Amino acid sequence: MYTSLFDTFFTDSFFSPARTVYVVSDSQLEEIKRKQRQQELDNLEASRKRLEETYQSRIKIIDEREHELQEELKALAPEKNTRPD
Repeated sequence: MYTSLFDTFFTDSFFSPARTVYVVSDSQLEEIKRKQRQQELDNLEASRKRLEETYQSRIKIIDEREHELQEELKALAPEKNTRPD
């Protein structure tokens, strides 16, 4: 039997691509897609929650610093003379 160099090259297991092919039914494919979408949705919701918590934490820090600065400004403001000259 005649074998070409091309056939020999690609029948050698070292050079042949190592792929795994899975065959699934349509219903299994739909279930896989559904699970992937649910996982993506869960990740988005968790990301949103972390982002909102971080935002609220930063707002609290800014509010506290704003209050401190207002108090310092009050303390540094020259006292007004309340009696008339």
